[in-house]
Amino acid sequence: MINNPDHPIVLFDGVCNLCNRSVQLILRNDPEKKFRYAALQSSFGQRVLEGAGLPADQLNTLLLLKNGKLYRKSTAALLIAAELSGLWPVLYAFTILPAFIRDPLYDLVAGNRYRLFGKQAACMVPDAKTKDLFLD
Repeated sequence: MINNPDHPIVLFDGVCNLCNRSVQLILRNDPEKKFRYAALQSSFGQRVLEGAGLPADQLNTLLLLKNGKLYRKSTAALLIAAELSGLWPVLYAFTILPAFIRDPLYDLVAGNRYRLFGKQAACMVPDAKTKDLFLD
């Protein structure tokens, strides 16, 4: 499994508008620049999917690679929220609910994300200020 022990890595669908907005939200609320980012479509993202035994086209989930462990779906989202500034860490309280209760709601949104939020023709291109936080 590919890992960056110094920084948790957020893997996301690079053409999904909801996913890109989520990454922008994380960037705004991560003043210490704890996180690194990679589109699931990138070579790095594809290596992580392969290393986890997930299909290369498994793009409907948010992944968090942290301390050598890969987290998916609502667990990944809540672990990310716990690290952000502001009130976002309050959401971590939802981990009291088991993933089998949280993940169906996550799956409902993820399964309809293109229809609800649209998609881009190509992966997001980070701006000059954040380019160094993105992995290829």
